[in-house]
Amino acid sequence: MEHVYTRMRKRARQIVSRLPPPDFYQDHSSAKELSRQCLENHPVTAELLAFVTKQLEEDFGHGFEHAVKVAVDAGALMIIENKSAGHAADFINRRVLIVQCAGLLHDFKRKKDNHAEQGAAYARKVLQTYPLIPDEIEDVSRAILNHVAFKTTIAIKNLEGVLVSDCLYDADKFRWGPDNFSDTIWSMVTFSKTPIVKFIDLYHQGMGKIAKIKDTFRTATGKKYGPQFIDLGLAIGEELFQVIETEFSHLL
Repeated sequence: MEHVYTRMRKRARQIVSRLPPPDFYQDHSSAKELSRQCLENHPVTAELLAFVTKQLEEDFGHGFEHAVKVAVDAGALMIIENKSAGHAADFINRRVLIVQCAGLLHDFKRKKDNHAEQGAAYARKVLQTYPLIPDEIEDVSRAILNHVAFKTTIAIKNLEGVLVSDCLYDADKFRWGPDNFSDTIWSMVTFSKTPIVKFIDLYHQGMGKIAKIKDTFRTATGKKYGPQFIDLGLAIGEELFQVIETEFSHLL
């Protein structure tokens, strides 16, 4: 079964490679690059990256690579939104640090029930040893609490905390586009040992869930670019399903 999913993933990646990347990465390449530099070079996130590399489980589609992508995109969103609001560079850089901490830690408890709640508590504990003030740690924790789709969010009183939460959510949901078909679902079904027949039975239900994400983006930038991520994911998923019906029909 794992071998079959490996073949399906290969075909999915071929489809992904033929499509253009989301416009977000071209239109805001400088913000993404600045975010990546902040992630790799700031002492706090550099230390946290090393921690995540050693501690974050890799076998469920939400491992280190996912965490880094979310952290970088969340940082880029934070830069874009704060520059639009006219904030100073020092303020922006600090808020990028906070949202990147949330990005790196948001899925540590992904395989647990109520993973957002458990992840938020875990992040709060981990960050106690880092040079962050209590309000910043609380912003990270509440953002992790609010990153799950289709659930009621908890209220956040300060606007800075709201933006951390919204940037984390949007960056995480960007992954429901092409990334979902190039990587995530294959790790998930392999880990869960999902039978091929069950995978196919649930395929269109999963596609419908992806489609519903389009209307949930929260930041101004996410609302502008997020739907295209989802449309690309849906296009990939539809083409992949045709491939599965043709090339893997003997397994259905």
